[in-house]
Amino acid sequence: MPPVAASFVACLALLLYFVLSANAVRARARYGVKAPATTGHLEFEKRFRVQQNTLEQIVVFVPALLFFGAFVDSRIGAAIGLVWIAGRAHYAWSYVRDPEKRGPGMVATLLSTAVLLVGALVGIGLVGLRWM
Repeated sequence: MPPVAASFVACLALLLYFVLSANAVRARARYGVKAPATTGHLEFEKRFRVQQNTLEQIVVFVPALLFFGAFVDSRIGAAIGLVWIAGRAHYAWSYVRDPEKRGPGMVATLLSTAVLLVGALVGIGLVGLRWM
């Protein structure tokens, strides 16, 4: 059976990224930062960094979540993925208000990704051993 719960949470994470990207686009227009510039107004720069940092994290998170869901347990992976989403939302909210307070959200996302990635590697390894 495909990892349905994990896949659903992956879609929620992509939706969060879409919203954060839209926030950066709106800030670009609101503060008059013309493309291709990525600097020019502090409020735009904060939202742009949130978007870019999330992109950097989601590239590892989504595959780790889906592999964990497929080779370990989809529902457990989904629960860990929801922690990642909550952490990333907290990170975004904190970063825009005061970048110095972004730490807890960043820690939640990094730990969630690490658990998913290590769990996926172990799960894949165990399946591989059964095939030997």
